[in-house]
Amino acid sequence: MIKVGVLGAGTWGTALTIQLAKNGHEVTLWSAVAKEIDALSSDRKTIPNLPGAEMPEEVKLTTDLDEAVREKDLLVFAVASPFVRSVAAKLKDKIREGQIIVNVGKGIEEATLMTLTEVIGDELPQARVAVLSGPSHAEEVSRNIPTAIVVGSEDQKDAAFIQKAFMNDFFRIYTSNDVIGIELGGSLKNVIALAAGCVDGLGYGDNTKAALMTRGIAEICRLGVKMGGQPETFLGLSGVGDLIVTCTSTHSRNHNAGYLIGQGMTTKEAMDEVKQVVEGVFCAKAAKKLAEKYGVEMPIVDEVNKVLFEDKPAKESLVALFTRDAVSEYKK
Repeated sequence: MIKVGVLGAGTWGTALTIQLAKNGHEVTLWSAVAKEIDALSSDRKTIPNLPGAEMPEEVKLTTDLDEAVREKDLLVFAVASPFVRSVAAKLKDKIREGQIIVNVGKGIEEATLMTLTEVIGDELPQARVAVLSGPSHAEEVSRNIPTAIVVGSEDQKDAAFIQKAFMNDFFRIYTSNDVIGIELGGSLKNVIALAAGCVDGLGYGDNTKAALMTRGIAEICRLGVKMGGQPETFLGLSGVGDLIVTCTSTHSRNHNAGYLIGQGMTTKEAMDEVKQVVEGVFCAKAAKKLAEKYGVEMPIVDEVNKVLFEDKPAKESLVALFTRDAVSEYKK
Protein backbone atom coordinates (compact mmCIF):
# COMPACT_ATOMS: atom_id res chain seq x y z
CA MET A 1 0.00 0.00 0.00
CA ILE A 2 1.18 3.52 -0.81
CA LYS A 3 -0.21 6.99 -0.12
CA VAL A 4 -1.53 8.75 -3.21
CA GLY A 5 -2.83 12.25 -3.77
CA VAL A 6 -5.01 12.75 -6.86
CA LEU A 7 -5.31 16.38 -7.97
CA GLY A 8 -8.44 16.95 -10.01
CA ALA A 9 -11.89 15.43 -9.45
CA GLY A 10 -13.07 15.47 -13.05
CA THR A 11 -14.09 12.21 -14.69
CA TRP A 12 -10.54 10.99 -15.34
CA GLY A 13 -9.16 11.88 -11.92
CA THR A 14 -12.19 10.27 -10.30
CA ALA A 15 -11.91 7.07 -12.38
CA LEU A 16 -8.22 6.72 -11.51
CA THR A 17 -8.99 7.35 -7.85
CA ILE A 18 -11.44 4.44 -7.92
CA GLN A 19 -8.81 2.15 -9.45
CA LEU A 20 -6.10 3.19 -6.97
CA ALA A 21 -8.42 2.65 -4.01
CA LYS A 22 -9.45 -0.72 -5.42
CA ASN A 23 -5.75 -1.65 -5.46
CA GLY A 24 -5.60 -1.08 -1.70
CA HIS A 25 -3.82 2.28 -1.66
CA GLU A 26 -4.60 5.15 0.71
CA VAL A 27 -6.00 7.78 -1.65
CA THR A 28 -6.89 11.43 -1.18
CA LEU A 29 -8.86 13.12 -3.97
CA TRP A 30 -8.61 16.91 -4.24
CA SER A 31 -10.55 19.49 -6.21
CA ALA A 32 -10.43 23.27 -6.16
CA VAL A 33 -14.17 23.18 -6.92
CA ALA A 34 -16.00 22.74 -3.62
CA LYS A 35 -19.25 21.59 -5.26
CA GLU A 36 -17.43 18.61 -6.84
CA ILE A 37 -16.17 17.43 -3.44
CA ASP A 38 -19.52 18.19 -1.77
CA ALA A 39 -21.37 16.13 -4.40
CA LEU A 40 -19.05 13.15 -3.98
CA SER A 41 -19.20 13.41 -0.19
CA SER A 42 -22.99 13.44 -0.09
CA ASP A 43 -23.51 10.57 -2.54
CA ARG A 44 -20.62 8.26 -3.39
CA LYS A 45 -22.86 6.01 -5.49
CA THR A 46 -23.89 8.68 -7.99
CA ILE A 47 -20.94 10.27 -9.79
CA PRO A 48 -21.63 12.91 -12.47
CA ASN A 49 -20.69 11.65 -15.97
CA LEU A 50 -19.61 8.23 -14.61
CA PRO A 51 -22.80 6.14 -14.62
CA GLY A 52 -22.54 2.90 -12.69
CA ALA A 53 -19.37 3.92 -10.82
CA GLU A 54 -19.04 4.29 -7.05
CA MET A 55 -16.50 6.18 -4.97
CA PRO A 56 -15.03 3.85 -2.30
CA GLU A 57 -15.79 4.94 1.26
CA GLU A 58 -12.11 4.84 2.25
CA VAL A 59 -11.13 7.58 -0.23
CA LYS A 60 -10.54 10.93 1.49
CA LEU A 61 -12.18 13.88 -0.28
CA THR A 62 -10.82 17.38 0.22
CA THR A 63 -10.51 20.93 -1.10
CA ASP A 64 -7.38 21.43 1.02
CA LEU A 65 -4.32 21.25 -1.26
CA ASP A 66 -1.96 20.80 1.69
CA GLU A 67 -3.85 17.71 2.83
CA ALA A 68 -3.88 16.29 -0.69
CA VAL A 69 -0.11 16.40 -1.17
CA ARG A 70 1.28 16.02 2.36
CA GLU A 71 3.51 12.93 2.82
CA LYS A 72 2.35 11.25 -0.37
CA ASP A 73 4.35 8.58 -2.17
CA LEU A 74 2.74 9.51 -5.48
CA LEU A 75 0.90 12.55 -6.79
CA VAL A 76 -1.44 12.18 -9.76
CA PHE A 77 -1.97 15.37 -11.80
CA ALA A 78 -5.46 15.00 -13.30
CA VAL A 79 -5.92 18.73 -13.86
CA ALA A 80 -7.41 20.12 -17.09
CA SER A 81 -4.62 21.46 -19.29
CA PRO A 82 -5.45 25.21 -18.95
CA PHE A 83 -4.99 24.97 -15.16
CA VAL A 84 -1.92 22.72 -14.85
CA ARG A 85 0.59 25.55 -14.43
CA SER A 86 -1.45 27.45 -11.85
CA VAL A 87 -1.99 24.34 -9.73
CA ALA A 88 1.67 23.33 -9.99
CA ALA A 89 2.73 26.83 -8.97
CA LYS A 90 0.74 26.48 -5.74
CA LEU A 91 2.77 23.38 -4.85
CA LYS A 92 6.24 24.96 -5.02
CA ASP A 93 6.70 25.01 -1.26
CA LYS A 94 4.50 22.02 -0.47
CA ILE A 95 6.27 19.04 -1.98
CA ARG A 96 9.61 17.45 -1.15
CA GLU A 97 12.71 16.90 -3.25
CA GLY A 98 12.31 13.78 -5.41
CA GLN A 99 8.51 13.69 -5.18
CA ILE A 100 7.13 11.38 -7.90
CA ILE A 101 4.38 13.01 -9.94
CA VAL A 102 2.50 11.40 -12.82
CA ASN A 103 0.65 13.65 -15.24
CA VAL A 104 -2.51 12.06 -16.66
CA GLY A 105 -3.80 15.13 -18.50
CA LYS A 106 -3.37 15.76 -22.22
CA GLY A 107 -2.45 19.04 -23.80
CA ILE A 108 0.19 21.55 -24.87
CA GLU A 109 0.55 24.98 -23.30
CA GLU A 110 -0.04 27.48 -26.11
CA ALA A 111 2.07 30.32 -24.68
CA THR A 112 5.22 28.21 -24.21
CA LEU A 113 4.57 25.16 -26.45
CA MET A 114 5.50 22.98 -23.46
CA THR A 115 3.88 19.60 -22.88
CA LEU A 116 2.14 19.23 -19.53
CA THR A 117 4.98 17.23 -17.95
CA GLU A 118 7.31 20.03 -19.02
CA VAL A 119 4.99 22.61 -17.46
CA ILE A 120 4.93 20.67 -14.17
CA GLY A 121 8.69 20.25 -14.26
CA ASP A 122 9.13 23.96 -14.98
CA GLU A 123 7.15 24.91 -11.87
CA LEU A 124 8.38 22.01 -9.71
CA PRO A 125 12.02 21.28 -10.62
CA GLN A 126 12.44 19.29 -7.39
CA ALA A 127 9.94 16.67 -8.58
CA ARG A 128 10.36 13.60 -10.80
CA VAL A 129 7.61 13.84 -13.42
CA ALA A 130 6.18 10.99 -15.51
CA VAL A 131 3.18 10.67 -17.86
CA LEU A 132 0.34 8.13 -18.04
CA SER A 133 -1.66 7.98 -21.27
CA GLY A 134 -3.44 5.75 -23.75
CA PRO A 135 -6.90 4.68 -24.97
CA SER A 136 -8.86 5.05 -21.75
CA HIS A 137 -12.29 6.60 -21.42
CA ALA A 138 -13.01 7.36 -17.77
CA GLU A 139 -16.54 6.02 -18.19
CA GLU A 140 -15.14 2.55 -18.87
CA VAL A 141 -12.14 2.57 -16.51
CA SER A 142 -14.43 3.46 -13.60
CA ARG A 143 -16.51 0.31 -14.31
CA ASN A 144 -13.59 -2.12 -14.69
CA ILE A 145 -13.87 -2.40 -18.46
CA PRO A 146 -10.50 -3.94 -19.49
CA THR A 147 -8.12 -1.17 -20.50
CA ALA A 148 -4.41 -0.92 -21.38
CA ILE A 149 -2.32 2.26 -21.23
CA VAL A 150 1.35 3.25 -20.92
CA VAL A 151 3.44 5.12 -18.35
CA GLY A 152 6.42 7.08 -19.59
CA SER A 153 9.40 8.15 -17.50
CA GLU A 154 13.09 8.77 -18.12
CA ASP A 155 13.68 6.83 -14.89
CA GLN A 156 12.56 3.24 -15.39
CA LYS A 157 12.37 2.68 -11.63
CA ASP A 158 9.78 5.44 -11.42
CA ALA A 159 7.90 3.96 -14.38
CA ALA A 160 7.85 0.54 -12.70
CA PHE A 161 6.67 2.12 -9.42
CA ILE A 162 3.75 3.85 -11.14
CA GLN A 163 2.97 0.72 -13.16
CA LYS A 164 2.70 -1.32 -9.97
CA ALA A 165 0.52 1.30 -8.27
CA PHE A 166 -2.12 1.31 -11.02
CA MET A 167 -2.04 -2.17 -12.53
CA ASN A 168 -4.68 -4.79 -11.76
CA ASP A 169 -6.72 -7.50 -13.49
CA PHE A 170 -8.70 -4.95 -15.54
CA PHE A 171 -6.17 -2.13 -15.89
CA ARG A 172 -2.98 -3.12 -17.70
CA ILE A 173 -0.03 -0.70 -17.65
CA TYR A 174 3.00 -0.83 -19.96
CA THR A 175 6.20 1.19 -19.43
CA SER A 176 8.22 3.36 -21.80
CA ASN A 177 11.05 5.89 -21.66
CA ASP A 178 9.56 8.02 -24.45
CA VAL A 179 7.93 10.79 -22.43
CA ILE A 180 7.72 13.34 -25.25
CA GLY A 181 6.27 10.79 -27.70
CA ILE A 182 3.59 9.68 -25.26
CA GLU A 183 2.64 13.27 -24.45
CA LEU A 184 2.44 14.36 -28.08
CA GLY A 185 0.39 11.32 -29.09
CA GLY A 186 -2.06 11.88 -26.26
CA SER A 187 -2.38 15.60 -26.94
CA LEU A 188 -2.44 15.87 -30.72
CA LYS A 189 -4.96 13.06 -31.24
CA ASN A 190 -7.56 15.36 -29.67
CA VAL A 191 -7.14 17.75 -32.61
CA ILE A 192 -7.61 14.89 -35.08
CA ALA A 193 -10.65 13.70 -33.09
CA LEU A 194 -12.30 17.09 -33.61
CA ALA A 195 -11.84 16.59 -37.35
CA ALA A 196 -13.20 13.03 -37.13
CA GLY A 197 -16.25 14.36 -35.32
CA CYS A 198 -16.77 16.94 -38.07
CA VAL A 199 -16.72 14.12 -40.64
CA ASP A 200 -19.50 12.34 -38.77
CA GLY A 201 -21.43 15.55 -38.26
CA LEU A 202 -21.29 16.19 -42.00
CA GLY A 203 -22.79 12.77 -42.61
CA TYR A 204 -19.83 11.18 -44.37
CA GLY A 205 -18.88 7.53 -43.96
CA ASP A 206 -16.30 5.15 -42.57
CA ASN A 207 -14.01 5.55 -45.59
CA THR A 208 -13.70 9.27 -44.98
CA LYS A 209 -13.01 8.93 -41.28
CA ALA A 210 -10.51 6.12 -41.78
CA ALA A 211 -8.61 8.28 -44.27
CA LEU A 212 -8.58 11.22 -41.88
CA MET A 213 -7.46 9.11 -38.90
CA THR A 214 -4.66 7.46 -40.87
CA ARG A 215 -3.34 10.71 -42.28
CA GLY A 216 -3.79 12.25 -38.83
CA ILE A 217 -1.46 9.75 -37.17
CA ALA A 218 1.02 10.38 -40.00
CA GLU A 219 1.00 14.09 -39.10
CA ILE A 220 1.42 13.35 -35.40
CA CYS A 221 4.29 10.96 -36.09
CA ARG A 222 6.11 13.45 -38.36
CA LEU A 223 6.03 16.13 -35.69
CA GLY A 224 6.70 13.74 -32.82
CA VAL A 225 9.82 12.24 -34.38
CA LYS A 226 11.11 15.73 -35.26
CA MET A 227 10.71 16.65 -31.57
CA GLY A 228 12.60 13.57 -30.37
CA GLY A 229 9.86 10.97 -30.00
CA GLN A 230 10.29 7.35 -31.03
CA PRO A 231 8.36 6.19 -34.14
CA GLU A 232 7.19 3.04 -32.33
CA THR A 233 5.40 5.16 -29.72
CA PHE A 234 3.01 6.53 -32.33
CA LEU A 235 2.11 3.00 -33.41
CA GLY A 236 1.39 2.06 -29.80
CA LEU A 237 -1.18 2.72 -27.11
CA SER A 238 -0.61 6.46 -26.78
CA GLY A 239 -0.52 6.91 -30.56
CA VAL A 240 -2.76 4.77 -32.77
CA GLY A 241 -4.56 3.32 -29.73
CA ASP A 242 -5.60 6.65 -28.27
CA LEU A 243 -6.42 8.03 -31.72
CA ILE A 244 -8.83 5.16 -32.45
CA VAL A 245 -10.74 5.45 -29.20
CA THR A 246 -10.98 9.24 -29.30
CA CYS A 247 -12.03 9.47 -32.94
CA THR A 248 -14.70 6.77 -32.82
CA SER A 249 -16.39 6.77 -29.41
CA THR A 250 -19.46 8.62 -28.19
CA HIS A 251 -17.61 8.97 -24.87
CA SER A 252 -15.12 11.32 -26.58
CA ARG A 253 -15.79 14.95 -25.80
CA ASN A 254 -13.49 15.99 -28.69
CA HIS A 255 -15.34 13.83 -31.19
CA ASN A 256 -18.68 15.03 -29.85
CA ALA A 257 -17.67 18.69 -30.13
CA GLY A 258 -16.44 18.09 -33.67
CA TYR A 259 -19.72 16.37 -34.55
CA LEU A 260 -21.69 19.43 -33.42
CA ILE A 261 -19.37 21.75 -35.37
CA GLY A 262 -19.85 19.56 -38.44
CA GLN A 263 -23.59 20.02 -38.02
CA GLY A 264 -23.20 23.79 -38.04
CA MET A 265 -22.54 24.91 -34.48
CA THR A 266 -19.81 27.43 -33.66
CA THR A 267 -16.85 26.33 -31.56
CA LYS A 268 -18.26 28.04 -28.48
CA GLU A 269 -21.72 26.58 -28.98
CA ALA A 270 -20.26 23.09 -29.32
CA MET A 271 -18.11 23.45 -26.21
CA ASP A 272 -21.08 24.74 -24.23
CA GLU A 273 -23.19 21.80 -25.40
CA VAL A 274 -20.53 19.20 -24.45
CA LYS A 275 -20.29 20.76 -20.96
CA GLN A 276 -16.76 19.43 -20.36
CA VAL A 277 -13.30 20.70 -21.21
CA VAL A 278 -12.65 19.99 -24.91
CA GLU A 279 -8.87 19.63 -24.81
CA GLY A 280 -8.46 19.58 -28.60
CA VAL A 281 -9.70 23.15 -28.89
CA PHE A 282 -7.00 24.34 -26.48
CA CYS A 283 -4.34 22.19 -28.18
CA ALA A 284 -5.07 23.08 -31.80
CA LYS A 285 -3.30 26.46 -31.87
CA ALA A 286 -0.28 25.04 -30.06
CA ALA A 287 -0.10 22.13 -32.52
CA LYS A 288 -0.07 24.55 -35.44
CA LYS A 289 2.68 26.63 -33.82
CA LEU A 290 4.77 23.50 -33.17
CA ALA A 291 4.37 22.45 -36.80
CA GLU A 292 5.61 25.85 -37.92
CA LYS A 293 8.47 25.85 -35.41
CA TYR A 294 9.76 22.44 -36.51
CA GLY A 295 8.97 22.85 -40.22
CA VAL A 296 6.52 19.95 -40.33
CA GLU A 297 3.60 19.80 -42.75
CA MET A 298 0.31 19.20 -40.86
CA PRO A 299 -2.57 20.02 -43.23
CA ILE A 300 -5.30 18.47 -41.03
CA VAL A 301 -4.16 20.52 -38.04
CA ASP A 302 -4.13 23.63 -40.26
CA GLU A 303 -7.71 23.04 -41.42
CA VAL A 304 -8.96 22.28 -37.90
CA ASN A 305 -7.59 25.66 -36.79
CA LYS A 306 -9.42 27.39 -39.64
CA VAL A 307 -12.68 25.69 -38.68
CA LEU A 308 -12.29 26.41 -34.95
CA PHE A 309 -10.98 29.97 -35.05
CA GLU A 310 -11.68 31.41 -38.51
CA ASP A 311 -15.26 30.15 -38.96
CA LYS A 312 -14.38 28.17 -42.07
CA PRO A 313 -17.18 25.66 -42.78
CA ALA A 314 -16.08 22.11 -41.98
CA LYS A 315 -17.20 20.88 -45.42
CA GLU A 316 -14.94 23.40 -47.14
CA SER A 317 -12.00 22.26 -45.04
CA LEU A 318 -12.61 18.64 -45.96
CA VAL A 319 -12.74 19.56 -49.65
CA ALA A 320 -9.47 21.47 -49.22
CA LEU A 321 -7.80 18.40 -47.73
CA PHE A 322 -9.02 16.07 -50.48
CA THR A 323 -8.06 18.42 -53.33
CA ARG A 324 -4.47 19.07 -52.25
CA ASP A 325 -1.74 18.36 -54.80
CA ALA A 326 -1.25 14.67 -55.55
CA VAL A 327 1.71 13.24 -53.61
CA SER A 328 3.28 9.92 -52.56
CA GLU A 329 1.92 8.46 -49.33
CA TYR A 330 5.39 8.36 -47.74
CA LYS A 331 8.31 10.66 -48.45
CA LYS A 332 11.66 8.85 -48.51
